[in-house]
Amino acid sequence: MMLRHFSLLACALLLAACSSDKASIEPAKLIDFKPAAKIQVRWQQSLGDSGINVLTPGVTRVAVFGASEKYLYRFDRDSGKQMWRIEPGFTVSGGVGAGGGLVLVGGDQGELAAYDETDGKLRWQVQVSSEVLSAPQIASGIVVVRTGNGRIAGLNAEDGKRLWLYERVTPALSVRSNAGVVIRNGMVYAGFAAGRLAAIGLSKGIVIWEAAVSQPRGNTELERISDITSLPAADDRQVCAIAFQGRLACFDAIQGNTMWSREMSSDKGLALFGGYLYVTDADGSVFALDRSTGATLWKNDQHAYRQMTAPYPVEDHLLIGDFEGYVHLLDTRDGNLLARRKTDGSAIIAAPVLMGDGAMVQTSDGELLAISVQK
Repeated sequence: MMLRHFSLLACALLLAACSSDKASIEPAKLIDFKPAAKIQVRWQQSLGDSGINVLTPGVTRVAVFGASEKYLYRFDRDSGKQMWRIEPGFTVSGGVGAGGGLVLVGGDQGELAAYDETDGKLRWQVQVSSEVLSAPQIASGIVVVRTGNGRIAGLNAEDGKRLWLYERVTPALSVRSNAGVVIRNGMVYAGFAAGRLAAIGLSKGIVIWEAAVSQPRGNTELERISDITSLPAADDRQVCAIAFQGRLACFDAIQGNTMWSREMSSDKGLALFGGYLYVTDADGSVFALDRSTGATLWKNDQHAYRQMTAPYPVEDHLLIGDFEGYVHLLDTRDGNLLARRKTDGSAIIAAPVLMGDGAMVQTSDGELLAISVQK
């Protein structure tokens, strides 16, 4: 049977259409509030359109790397000054990964290119099995790339030669996902269709453990979609993942034993920080959960159906983007809205990315912003 991929938006529209008695759902209006903090823009640059792709910046100690469909850029981390711009020669659909002296981007025809982070010169380019929809990752001299057909490959960072390949059977109907992988302590964590989570050894690509986050259920193929379409959240102790139309579950990071699970659906993602797990659910509500038990500590539903990104913790705040290009700042202690800032008006699809005591945000129209929080 031919493999069929649906975007999350298509799935949502089809599922809504199947419910004839469901009223049209409008995004929540932005509320008036008294700001208790300020989102400060340190610098910003325009990269160009991302097209239908979800591109995220890569950050190192001295530089920020951003990409549009056509170009790859290096900026000074502190000032935002452009240091170089190159044209890969293919449509960039996954990126940017940075580390170990390399900058990595993937293409919509399976191209994977590695550039020198200093001068932007091409180190190597290889062909992988399918389109690259997420940022390649690098650790311990191994580049890990995930392709649109669900395969994960480990490549030698020196020359791009394949070291190992992980692949699994994909259901007949699955969601097109830009979720990549998370590398932590020599393990590669990745979520898959049908609610499966795998821990793969970085050095040899051997499966260490595999667990069920969610089980497909329902009467139709659409109702039975229960794919993990966002990045897992992992630290030294545990790894958590959430499925679309499914469940949220946390596991022991080394053994894979289930710590707890609960009903919740998301296509956005989650973040572990301190004693908490922060989640943006499928409706756009933001939750703070006890990481040990999964119990809800607070919930903010002021931005329902605004297609909120996964939350990103910055000290005692959460940064979250939405479909109109707003960045919202919540208090990690109680979920109260502290600040808001508009970007270029285009959707922020990917969660903010770590940069020291601040974060990088990229919009779908290609505005790249370095932001920090002022109390």
